[in-house]
Parts: sequence; structure tokens; C-alpha cells
Amino acid sequence: MKKVGIINSGGDCAGLNAVMASVVKAGEPLGYEFVGFEKGWEGLLSPMKYRTLDRGTVKGITTLGGTILGTVNRGRFGAKKGAGNAAEIPDEILIEAKKNLDTIGCEGLIVIGGDGTLSGALQLARKGVNIVGVPKTIDNDLGGTDRTFGFSTAAQVVVDAMDRLHTTASSHGRLILVETMGRHAGWIALRAGLSGGSDAILLPEFPFSVDNLVEFLRDRMSAKGFAVVTIAEGAEIDNKLVGEGTSGEVHLGGVAHELAKAIQQRGKKDEQGYDEFEIRSVVLGHIQRGGTPNSADRALAQSYGVAAINAYHRGDFNKMVAYRNLQMTMVPIEEAVGKLKRVTPESLEYQVARQLGIFVH
Repeated sequence: MKKVGIINSGGDCAGLNAVMASVVKAGEPLGYEFVGFEKGWEGLLSPMKYRTLDRGTVKGITTLGGTILGTVNRGRFGAKKGAGNAAEIPDEILIEAKKNLDTIGCEGLIVIGGDGTLSGALQLARKGVNIVGVPKTIDNDLGGTDRTFGFSTAAQVVVDAMDRLHTTASSHGRLILVETMGRHAGWIALRAGLSGGSDAILLPEFPFSVDNLVEFLRDRMSAKGFAVVTIAEGAEIDNKLVGEGTSGEVHLGGVAHELAKAIQQRGKKDEQGYDEFEIRSVVLGHIQRGGTPNSADRALAQSYGVAAINAYHRGDFNKMVAYRNLQMTMVPIEEAVGKLKRVTPESLEYQVARQLGIFVH
């Protein structure tokens, strides 16, 4: 039996367990045994933490959210800073990782992660480790692939929340701002805002004028009596990110609350002194990451897992499995991590939103 390691790192997302289960189930008949490293790359570094993965240990995990191996988005293997900027992992860390793999007789890795995780995997591959990558991010912003697992479930969580928020917004005649995840790319906000009936969708890719938004909302509130706005956490207000920290990755959060204040400041008051807009803001946060994967993400994750072990078996190393044109293919890891996939004016859902009269400036 040939031993292969499985690593997932970075943020958790629905479908991770389904990928691992599929790798194991499809890989054992091909003559492989598997170990899963716990807490991402940290489990590969000394002192190592790993467990055997076989059909027994992965039984029933396909429907579970999160990851049975645990994960972190920090540590000694950090390879990303900011939007698409790679950081060099110290040579001694890479050498230690390779040595530890050799020590336990592990001949290669299937690495499940986003641009940070796969950037680290690419650096380890240059040290001679056989690696097959699997794209993982709820943001759907990884280059080289049409769709990442976890995105569909995250968007559905937002839509489910918006269905409920519409009823309370209409009952009270309120303006409700819904904050979604999406640091550098607004795919979750765009998909959920469009399918969830938002009046405005605010994305990191497109600067907007608060004054113009207020005028739009004033007309919309006059016409229908309420409004719902979806805003990605990375959208800027007056060209400024809302969050904490000044270097590296800013810890984002609270943009909906800040936008509510900006709108309120520009609003009018009636004769009784009441504000023109009665505003509530909702931050959905990590519920977009948690929970069981929906059917689309289960099927996609299973397809990724099977494709990954097949690629490993035929020696197609240092590449990432990609979903393109309804088929699984392989792309160089460099292509996947070289540039984030962001919303553009040519994106289908963006064009649809504009033609439907949604504010997406």
C-alpha cells in the first residue's frame, strides 16, 4: 500500500469532509492508504499530529459540515498576505515538512485549500513533494476553476436569511442591510443578493457613492415601502475598509453598521423629528461557513475528491483539480493562486442585476 497524506487548511467550509471521504473511498481500491494531518499544516510540522483515514473513519462524514481534521488559518506555514500577495515560507520549515513526510513513509499529499493553502503547497512541491491540489473557498474567488465547493451552501444560507428579513422589513417599513462574507471578491453577496431579491448589492469590486445610494433607496422606499441591501464585508465606504488592524490582513467586519450610520446622516427628518430611514443591520458572519453542505456542494465535493486521487494515481502532480465546463480537469497550481477571480462588469449575474434595476454601482 502506498501512503498519501491529506491536508486541509484555512477557513472551514461545507463539503470538506465530503472531499476527504471521496478520496479515501476511491483511493483504497487503487492501493492507497491515507493519513490526515490535524489542524492544517501545523499537523505536518513537529510535533506531528495525524490520524489514519480509512473507510471506517470516514463513514458518514460526507453530510457533515466543517472538517474532522480541524483547521487553522495561521501558523508557521502562512503563505498569503492580502489580495493575491504571496509570502515566502522559511526554507527550514519546508525542509522540516518534507522530512516529516519521509519519516512516516508518506510519499505525497492531497492538499485542500484556497489561495493561501495552495501557495504553501506550491512552495513545498518545489522541494520535491508530490502534491495534488483541491480548490476550497466559500468565496468562489480562486483562479483556474469555475466553481469551488462551499460557495453554493454559503450563498444559500444568505438567501434563507434574506427570505426572513424581507418579511420583517415589509411589516415595519424598514431598510435592512445584510452583511455577507467576501473580502476581496463579492460572489456570495452577488449570488445571494440577486436570488434573494435585494434592492441594492454592494461589492468590493465596485466603488459606490453613498449619496447616490441614498437617492436610490429614497425612491425605492417610496415605491414599495421597504428595502433590503446586501453588502459584502470587503465593500468600501468612502474608499475605506471597515475593520481592525493596519498591516497584513485587516480583520473585517461591521461595514453594514457603518453604512447604516452613513445613510442615516444623509437622510432627512419628518415633521415629528423621525428619521427618514428606519434602519437595521444584520451581520451573518460565520454561519455562512458552518452547517451541512447542500446537494450541489456535496456532489461537487465528491467529484473533486475522486478527481484528486485519480490525478495522484496517474502522477499528475503539482497541479490543482479544476471544474470547468461541467468537467473535471487539471491546471497548474500557479494558475490557481496567481490571480483572484473577481466580479467584473462582464459577469453574467452582475449584468442581470443591472438590467433588473438593482443598485450595483
